[in-house]
Amino acid sequence: MTRAPKRARGWTQARRRLLAAVLGCPAVLTSTVRAEPGWPSRPLRLVVPFAPGGGADATARFVAQELGEALGQPVAVDNKGGGGGTLGAMAVLAAPADGYTLFHATPGPLVTNPLLMPALPYDAERDFAPVSLLVRAAYALVVHPAVPAGSVAELIALARAQPGQLAFSSAGIGAGSHLTGELLRIEAGIDLAHVPYRGTGPSVQDVVAGQVPMTIDSLSVLIPLVRAGRLRALGVTTRQRVAELPEVPAIAETLPGFEVTVMNGLMVRSGTPEAIVHRLSQAVVRIMASPAAARRFAGTGTQPEGSTPAALGAVLEEERRTWRGVIARAGIRLE
Repeated sequence: MTRAPKRARGWTQARRRLLAAVLGCPAVLTSTVRAEPGWPSRPLRLVVPFAPGGGADATARFVAQELGEALGQPVAVDNKGGGGGTLGAMAVLAAPADGYTLFHATPGPLVTNPLLMPALPYDAERDFAPVSLLVRAAYALVVHPAVPAGSVAELIALARAQPGQLAFSSAGIGAGSHLTGELLRIEAGIDLAHVPYRGTGPSVQDVVAGQVPMTIDSLSVLIPLVRAGRLRALGVTTRQRVAELPEVPAIAETLPGFEVTVMNGLMVRSGTPEAIVHRLSQAVVRIMASPAAARRFAGTGTQPEGSTPAALGAVLEEERRTWRGVIARAGIRLE
């Protein structure tokens, strides 16, 4: 159960190739584009920086459908997984700042990657402009049913009995699932092996298959698997229990003070006309406050929440402060 999956063993080489490709990208242009009269006059693209099947992907597909109806043009989801979200970010920056290419943002490419990758070929604060928050959510700590642990305390005891042998999967180096796992390791004083993937989907699939014993990832993705008995939930990362899984304790009940919430937001390239940013933000705020959003996210542990661009900017700044500390304490480095 604690052996890393074959597909993950070549991660170091694959990551180097990915980063080499990213770092070979041309410099990002920051010139301002004038708003096109009648925008949008053609389909839009929403780039998701992870593989299909994860929480960000599920949220993006709802937003794309609703936003397309609000704008009168289709919005296509374009999954660009790899490099912990970096490849998706670069795909957005390779497009014109004309409002036709949107970015489904998570803390990885905008917060943690800049802290982990000094040679990152973009400046997350300079090159992207916030549009609106989309959702806030919880993570859940889950294990394969064969893992002999029925609580967070029992998992900690198991890890202490097998230093470095118990592994957790994540959506990629620097992803929220990775950093939350590192935070658990630090706070619990245990030694866990990390197995990164290219997205939540493949990460969770291998835990279900028993290739990796545990993961900490989006509650919305994990709830159906927990209810079906394919995974066992040991804890949630919010300060208190969640209504969707009231029998599952908060990790903070075992490790006081442990708390992680997840945010997704909508971004565009810097230089996108302010009128377009404003229209997108207003549309998203309406969508996330709609009955359709309430129905879509009911029972998932995800709270829809639109915002002004300034509010999303403030959330990102707070995320930078939080994860800068975790990265320093965990000693995370990219080779």
